[in-house]
Amino acid sequence: MRKYDSYKDSGVEWIGEIPISWEVKRIKHTTYVKGRIGWQGMRSDEFLELSDSYVVTGTDFENGRIKWETCYQVPIERYDEDPFIQLKDGDLLITKDGTIGKVAVVENLPKIATLNSGVFLTRPIFDSYVPKFMYWILFSDVFKTFYDFNKSGSTIQHLYQNVFNEFKFPLPSHSEQTIITNYLDQKTTEIDDLIAKKERLIQLLEEERTAIINQAVTKGLDPSVPMRDSGVEWLGEIPEHWEVKRMNFISTKIGDGLHGTPTYVEESVFPFINGNNIGEGVIIITDRTKFVSEEEYKSNQKTFTPNTLLMSINGTIGNLAYYNGESIMLGKSVAYINLESNVNKEFIYYYLKSEIAKDYINMELSGSTIKNLSLYSINKTPIPYPKKEEQIEIVNFIKTKVVEIGKIISKTQQEIELLKEYKTALISEVVTGKVDVRNMI
Repeated sequence: MRKYDSYKDSGVEWIGEIPISWEVKRIKHTTYVKGRIGWQGMRSDEFLELSDSYVVTGTDFENGRIKWETCYQVPIERYDEDPFIQLKDGDLLITKDGTIGKVAVVENLPKIATLNSGVFLTRPIFDSYVPKFMYWILFSDVFKTFYDFNKSGSTIQHLYQNVFNEFKFPLPSHSEQTIITNYLDQKTTEIDDLIAKKERLIQLLEEERTAIINQAVTKGLDPSVPMRDSGVEWLGEIPEHWEVKRMNFISTKIGDGLHGTPTYVEESVFPFINGNNIGEGVIIITDRTKFVSEEEYKSNQKTFTPNTLLMSINGTIGNLAYYNGESIMLGKSVAYINLESNVNKEFIYYYLKSEIAKDYINMELSGSTIKNLSLYSINKTPIPYPKKEEQIEIVNFIKTKVVEIGKIISKTQQEIELLKEYKTALISEVVTGKVDVRNMI
């Protein structure tokens, strides 16, 4: 991309060189900055679905705009309390708590609005800059690097006004600011549209993967075989030569883990496994996983087999993992299913991952205020059941398709990440004058 004819040192490490005609300014010399001091005894019941004034917080920001429909509202008296943070079209807002540096432009103000805590209102003073140009500055890595350089060691993230006031930024002429703003509006929209298309492709691929699994584990691979009613309303028809079996008829044992809290130890090789340790076919050990002593492990040890599946039955329900000989102690939020030796555990795994099985699980959970999948519900789970040879054929077909689709999804996700990186780099390059876009739109 084209560069400017000549550059000078900006004097700011993370900005580097800027075009020779540009300046470097500080927020405190160019910008009106105000935040909410407090609510003067505001009660929670004063935040209303419908009232006189919107009250904007950072959670209402989306893609650089304010989602007015998600904002709480407050009475006019609360709006009048602080005239310094009454919003106007064209104002630029930036979050100072939580996720620091989210920005949004106030546009199409439906009615009067004020700020909640956690957000700064900014406006240029003396017509110092085009507000949308400042949007792109604050959106860029120029501001992110400034904040990272100046943040304290505290784990509580906060942008203090005295720190924000010292933020230095590159500033071209008004005409160039407008050109840069229009260029970035156009280019980032193009990039975002491309990202959205790729995200939609991933969604369609995931739906295709789900449909393949659903079809294979309930209808088989041969569409020409005669079908019959399964006798289970939500399961519908299955191949004529298949059976429907309950889970307990194809299992030697179905149980769960310890109903209580074990004694944890620091040095051990025996993890205590809960539902959040059950991932996509594997047991996940994290830095939050606790461990028990060998004595406790042995006293609460369950009998597993090479044909055992583990299932989360509390919290996130229905996650599955294969048991592969790990020395684990189960908590009550994990069930184990020891399948008969003549059952292909991968076939049962894919069936339990299907939307058909998930619908059954959701039916079993309905009506309960505490969402737990009972062992009784697992035992009576209906399974469309072909002979083992066909189970293996179906599993091999699914695995091949899942791998093919997974490769496309992975490649598309990498492309999305590259586009996001390109967008971030482009914004920083343009707002610091590393590239000249004056003749590019």
